[in-house]
Amino acid sequence: MKTRCELRMPRSMYEELAAHLFPGDGDEHGAVIQAGLLQTRSGPVLTARSLVLAEEGKDWVPGNRGYRMLLAPFIAKQARLCRDEKLVYLAVHNHGGNDSVAFSSVDIESHERGFPALLDLVEGMPVGSLVFAPNAVAGDIWFPGGERLTLDRLVVVGAKRKILRPRPEHMAVGDDGRFDRQVRLFGVKGQAILAGSRVAIIGLGGVGSLLAELLARLGVGHFVLVDPDRVDPTNVPRLVDATSWDAMAWLVDKRRPEWLRKLGRRLATKKVDLSRRVIRRANRKARVERHFSVMEKPEVAEAIKDCDYIFLAADGHRARRLFNALVHQYLIPGVQMGTRIQVDPETGAVIDVHTTTRPVTPAKGCMLCNQAVSQARLRDESITQEMRAGQRYVDEDESPAPSVITLNALSASQAANDFLFYITGLVNDDAFGGTIQGRPLKRTLRFVDPRRGKGCPDCGSGGRLARGDKARLPLIE
Repeated sequence: MKTRCELRMPRSMYEELAAHLFPGDGDEHGAVIQAGLLQTRSGPVLTARSLVLAEEGKDWVPGNRGYRMLLAPFIAKQARLCRDEKLVYLAVHNHGGNDSVAFSSVDIESHERGFPALLDLVEGMPVGSLVFAPNAVAGDIWFPGGERLTLDRLVVVGAKRKILRPRPEHMAVGDDGRFDRQVRLFGVKGQAILAGSRVAIIGLGGVGSLLAELLARLGVGHFVLVDPDRVDPTNVPRLVDATSWDAMAWLVDKRRPEWLRKLGRRLATKKVDLSRRVIRRANRKARVERHFSVMEKPEVAEAIKDCDYIFLAADGHRARRLFNALVHQYLIPGVQMGTRIQVDPETGAVIDVHTTTRPVTPAKGCMLCNQAVSQARLRDESITQEMRAGQRYVDEDESPAPSVITLNALSASQAANDFLFYITGLVNDDAFGGTIQGRPLKRTLRFVDPRRGKGCPDCGSGGRLARGDKARLPLIE
């Protein structure tokens, strides 16, 4: 039985909350977080959606039994909002200390006295309380039906990941000599973080195949691989470890009869199986979950719920739409990558080549706000599954899709490095957080700061942002 749960919070909200709780006066302060609820295979996850700071002397006053308390009218107002929006009510305050924190006996008594009535008020949603120290957080979460969970960790999602727990975590770190040169960069703790991380790679073509290799050799411990295709002979030069046998090249040769070619296509290696082979050769301890499917299936979204990071290496606009929704609804950061080759439709001459690495977080890089999801392409891809499966790298839809492994490596390596520095917390605070576009023909880079629009259905306050399971995803049922 699960006895713990996780809370995910955007960095901007965490920084606002920390400034309120720890202004330097050494006193206690209060607030309320309204959070979405996400049921995953590892247990419940809370997704912090909004923060309401309690005003000193008005909402946050000297307590009747404890030192400080939130006033009943303030509590009732926030709880009713949670009821109406189907969100989780979380009362917040702070204690002293630094790296460890716990509720006092008075806190626990107040929970046992007040939470049953709050559960009735919010009508079917959990309620709870969080107590913070500067580098720690503890939580007591009550669910309808009597289940009571403690908070395992708070994951702060932003340019770099920050983890807070009730007390310092004692990681089991082994001395694996294979990673000696990496450990010299980010330490044994960083290597343990990579081993404990879970990533999703959507699309195992030219970019995704390279990513699987790079992340496996970094020591990432758990992979969710998603791709509906098998290897064909034109894939072999750009897929890591692919061979003519994987493509069944001798059976699918155009000189063969169609029935034999059809058999060869059916026997060709699945791309998810090829990447699993690559991952396991690089890191025998890695766990690999494979989905021979398009991304928009419910079981794929279910698997991604537990992930720490999403790599989108499929260029379909339905996949882009769902990826963007997952990042914002579940508070899971990710990156979209691709290579585009522009050719003259009459002469076939190469006009331009550019690679893209677009980080997307709940606070920055929304693909809807930055017009990276085409409504026209969404309509086209919705017509048939065959159209959704088409990977387009050039302007002319009917042209074969050029793809060169060295070009794919540019965006794959940038994305892998961005993930590495995010997950280990090494990225500089002033690092550029937008899209990086490469122009290999010109040997130049372009840095694009993303826009953020008001009223966006994904990243806007009125949309799916941090709603957990209470918003509908654009899936194929």
